[in-house]
Amino acid sequence: MTHQRFQALNGPHASVELPKGHRVYAIGDIHGRLDLLLELIDIIIQDMSADPKIQNTIVFLGDYVDRGPDSAGVIDYLSKLSISDVECVFLMGNHEKYVMDLTTLSVPYEIWLENGGGATLQSYGFDIAPEKDIRPPQAVQEALKQAIPPHHWDFFESLKTSWRKGSVFFAHAGIDPTRPLDQQRAQDLMWIREAFLNSERDHGALIVHGHTPHYEPEVRRNRINIDTGAWQSDYLTALALEDGQCRFLST
Repeated sequence: MTHQRFQALNGPHASVELPKGHRVYAIGDIHGRLDLLLELIDIIIQDMSADPKIQNTIVFLGDYVDRGPDSAGVIDYLSKLSISDVECVFLMGNHEKYVMDLTTLSVPYEIWLENGGGATLQSYGFDIAPEKDIRPPQAVQEALKQAIPPHHWDFFESLKTSWRKGSVFFAHAGIDPTRPLDQQRAQDLMWIREAFLNSERDHGALIVHGHTPHYEPEVRRNRINIDTGAWQSDYLTALALEDGQCRFLST
């Protein structure tokens, strides 16, 4: 039975225009919760089966790692994911950027640990307390390069910063409302908060994003936020979009 914890969208929001016969599912921040990801994929596949003639795409909004217990498992699963006749699009979140930046030490190691990086290290076999590690950053950098399998690195390096279909624009964190959609900066797409969240502008597309956890999806006239804090709440949420229609699916 399909889980639909949240009702179909009510109230004012930008119209959804997708190519005829196409449906897009967007999945919010996973943060190491492989158990919830597997459950939600099953829910989505069941939802797809109701109309096998539809062309389906699944967009993953990023933040696959950190905080939750099995970041390595999430990356391994996503890097090998193949669903018959389904296009999968993987976006980069700021937490994937943390991992990639650590390999060049362009982000302070302590900052990553404070933001859930210790859980990711543990999932890759590091024996440390989740919040701290007394080893020099260079030592962790080298150990991390060795611990993460090559196909996981390939997955990180393949991630997109945004994706658009019809009248819907997908990004991990949101957009800079002062810039056109085709001139967005990667930093904003992965990190922005207040300037975007507080904006009431028409962005020229409905923005679907995560990054800022909320106890239920946030629906605004110009954006929909589907980060429902899965690593703590146990609710991993997907948004199903068809031409003129929106609805939520959740674990």
